[in-house]
Amino acid sequence: MSDNILEVKNVVKNYADHRALDHVSLTVPKGVIYGLLGPNGAGKTSLIRIVNQITGPDEGTILFDGRPLSENNIYDIGYLPEERGLYKKMKVGEQLLYLARLKGLNKEDALEKLKEWFIKFDIKTWWDKNVEDLSKGMQQKVQFVATILHQPKLIILDEPFSGFDPINANLIKDEILELKEKGSTIIFSTHRMESVEELCDYICLINQSRKVLEGRKSEIKQQFKPNTFSLDFTGGLNGDNTTFIVQKSRTDTEGLISATLEARPVFSSNDILKELVDRVHVISFREDMASMNDVFLKSVKF
Repeated sequence: MSDNILEVKNVVKNYADHRALDHVSLTVPKGVIYGLLGPNGAGKTSLIRIVNQITGPDEGTILFDGRPLSENNIYDIGYLPEERGLYKKMKVGEQLLYLARLKGLNKEDALEKLKEWFIKFDIKTWWDKNVEDLSKGMQQKVQFVATILHQPKLIILDEPFSGFDPINANLIKDEILELKEKGSTIIFSTHRMESVEELCDYICLINQSRKVLEGRKSEIKQQFKPNTFSLDFTGGLNGDNTTFIVQKSRTDTEGLISATLEARPVFSSNDILKELVDRVHVISFREDMASMNDVFLKSVKF
């Protein structure tokens, strides 16, 4: 057994004259939500297909729970692709039962679990509906159930909120968090940085077929922090400032001043605050942190 559910080591994938993955290595710890990020064409889908054994790598190795990835691991993985793929002429219940059996569940267990999910998602009346009679968002719900019904160790979600209205997007978000709490590991591939901010523990950013960044989201954001501080105060900051430079400021109609300060070299937030309290009345003071959108834009070179 390993502390990591997935280890990708120096994987290379070529398509004719295009190298989709160029010696990519990454590690996905157990029990986390791991954001797989990158612009279109970066190589994310190629990597996901290799992990799902839809295709194979040209070079490199992949370990699943400490052992070489094998055919049996298809029962340990749930995959929700960005391009959804349901049989439109089949009835919802019949199709979910069929997909559950493919993932190794017997009919009795599959029916019991489906009953729980149909109640949980309030879709009890859908069992005998044809998939083609459902809206896109309703079909997404059905495919999400198919993805996680067999309680996989690793769940791979490619743009899982695509096509959902805000209410159903929140419903799926809550389910993702609950699955994590129950011990599943989730690889979350998305372009929506607000979802990464909200959900992910770790991130990996791939650009132009190579890994650019990997690690805890909090640590990566710390690396990219802009070394600026937001200050609300009353009073005046006239004269020279030893520990900071005022980048910009504005005053509202009641005399409250909001400013952005840049720390001078070697000075910390404590040094800045110490200088401020001797000169102005501080209302609020906080260090600015990099957003995931900032991290993405600074890391990806077009």
